[in-house]
Amino acid sequence: MGEIKPLQTLAVDIGGSGIKVMVLDEQGNPLSERDRRETPQPATPDAMITTIVELAQDKVFDRVSVGYPGVVRLGITETAANVSPEWIGFDLGSTLTQYLGKPVRIINDADMQGLGAIAGQGVELVITLGTGFGSALFVNAKLLPNLELGHHPFRKGETYEQQLGKAALDAVGKKRWNQRLSQAIANLSHLFNYDKLYIGGGNTKKVEQELPANVIVVPNVTGLLGGIKLWQD
Repeated sequence: MGEIKPLQTLAVDIGGSGIKVMVLDEQGNPLSERDRRETPQPATPDAMITTIVELAQDKVFDRVSVGYPGVVRLGITETAANVSPEWIGFDLGSTLTQYLGKPVRIINDADMQGLGAIAGQGVELVITLGTGFGSALFVNAKLLPNLELGHHPFRKGETYEQQLGKAALDAVGKKRWNQRLSQAIANLSHLFNYDKLYIGGGNTKKVEQELPANVIVVPNVTGLLGGIKLWQD
């Protein structure tokens, strides 16, 4: 009998400012460098799929995991807060399968980050600080999909995303942004009574405060490493 070849997964993290890819083995260990390209503007499906295909062309893989910055249901992207409105109702799963010739699974990007970060015990909340504000909730490793906390009211009549997204950070500066983040952590702690809160995303490097003991900053690559869990049924 021939030896069963281990499957390699291309993990794709679609962000409002960057598109990242990496090949992982079955244990989630990186088999390639993390390659990144700026998100094309306007961030239309055509332009972004072209970028993903270009990033994938020199990689060897058997299947694909994608994290998308919005609500995803059965491979179809249903919201588009930080990308082109053309993404609403777009069948990303079928389209990418056609272009890459491999099976594709798609999930919200914060959900994918969470899959890579969580310990799998108790109530674990994940937030991502990037162009927008992503969120994911797990109970004993079971995901509550498409928790779009970023678009809920936070303070002064604005949402978490309006107060803590990249535009807000650029507008008010690091000090005030960190004060807002402190308040958000306190709010979320009272709302979810989580055991652990994980903070990911590109703007974690701007976090300049002492965090509570049950709050952990995770590296940006976690968003790709979660891709392997999408195939662990």
